[in-house]
Order: sequence, then structure tokens, then C-alpha cells
Amino acid sequence: MRNIQNIAVVFAGIFVYCEGTISSRCLRCICEVESGCKAIGCNWDVNSESCGYYQIKQNYWIDCKRPGSSLSWCGDNSTCSTNCVKNYMSRYIKSNGCTANCESYARMHNGGPKACDPNHYMHGRTNNYWRKVQAKGCNSSS
Repeated sequence: MRNIQNIAVVFAGIFVYCEGTISSRCLRCICEVESGCKAIGCNWDVNSESCGYYQIKQNYWIDCKRPGSSLSWCGDNSTCSTNCVKNYMSRYIKSNGCTANCESYARMHNGGPKACDPNHYMHGRTNNYWRKVQAKGCNSSS
């Protein structure tokens, strides 16, 4: 009986971990759109700097719990920036009632936490970005 309970706990943990977790394929597509998946430093973009692999902005970095020693360091470190994106997505995907899929994650990455909501004004502003992510080989179920 104890083994069955242990197995149930493991499966429950796997489900909780997987639910709302952005896939490596979706991360790769977003990374390709943002930087060609290269450490490109910080660049001025829409009124603030965007840094590294995912072109992360200061507020995004704060929202993902400020990993690493600085935004610029984390942005150009593949592991740190990927973890930042994962933290950001985990933080916001459920709070906005959006489906946990690549389209929602891409729209959130580009337009902020509420951009995945079709009724929010930012959703329409992320259409071109979502098309770019799709052009890299991703779809909603990626």
C-alpha cells in the first residue's frame, strides 16, 4: 500500500510540474525570434533596454524574481535567461485565465502578462509576434 501511495505522490508532482510549464520547443522558438538564440547583449527597444537571448526587459526580469547578478548578465546567460522566462510564465499563466500553450506564452512574452487574453487590448498587438514564433516552427500545442 505504501508503494502505491508513493507512486501517486510522484504522479501528482509530475502533473503539477508539467501543468503550466512552457515547453523547450516553445522556448526555442521565442529565443530564435528574439535573438537568433544568441547572447546579443542589451539593446534599446520600445523605450527601454532589452537584454540577451530572450530580449528581457527590466520589469520582466523583476517579475521573474531577479535571477543572476544583473539583468544584463542574466540576459546573456542561456540558463539564467531561460529560467527567467519559465518563472515569468509560471507566475502569470494561471492568474489571467489563459490556456497554458505556446501561443499564450509567446503573447505574454511579447505583450505582457495579460496579452494572452483575447479580450485584452494587447492581444491584437501581439499578432505579428505570434506569426514570427509560428514561422520558427511552433504552434499552439508546441
